[in-house]
Amino acid sequence: MSYSLHPAIDNGIKAGQSDFPGGKLTCHCSSDKVEITIEGNVLHNHACGCSKCWKPANALFSIVGVTPKDNLKVTANESKLQIVDESAAIQRHACSKCGVHLFGRIVQDHPFKGLDFVHTELSDKAGWQEPQFAAFVSSIIEQGFPPDKASEVRDRFHKLGLETYDALSPPLMDAIATYNAKKSGKLPA
Repeated sequence: MSYSLHPAIDNGIKAGQSDFPGGKLTCHCSSDKVEITIEGNVLHNHACGCSKCWKPANALFSIVGVTPKDNLKVTANESKLQIVDESAAIQRHACSKCGVHLFGRIVQDHPFKGLDFVHTELSDKAGWQEPQFAAFVSSIIEQGFPPDKASEVRDRFHKLGLETYDALSPPLMDAIATYNAKKSGKLPA
């Protein structure tokens, strides 16, 4: 079976730059592109197999970076943005013309509130942090990928040097658990 994990990683992962200054991400429209500007590099970057994330054509995974909300500004054609699903925890802002997701923002009480989710592949600048792990790998099965080929996908990620999870990486899961423990009073706030 021939498939693409994601065009940015199918042929190997190129390391980002620790001092990367940030840049602009744009939609795929031929003119009047929606543009967002991100100050600094992303904090976390990963491959995501969930069904909600925007993926390039024929890719099983998206590549999703996380940046502080205050580091992201819409700098062109904001009027073309629409929220894909207002009831979702991550409100994904997509171009109403080409459908590309420019950023996802959490507005409700959540461990990652204050962080925005972005697709650094939408930049023409190299140097963004490379993916650090693959998340929600089993979710590709829910989207129609053959279950008997899931181990092959995990093997491909491992050959690229990425650990695979069916949730988030242990440090991010610890951050969620810490948030929930503080909220419930089990840990001091």
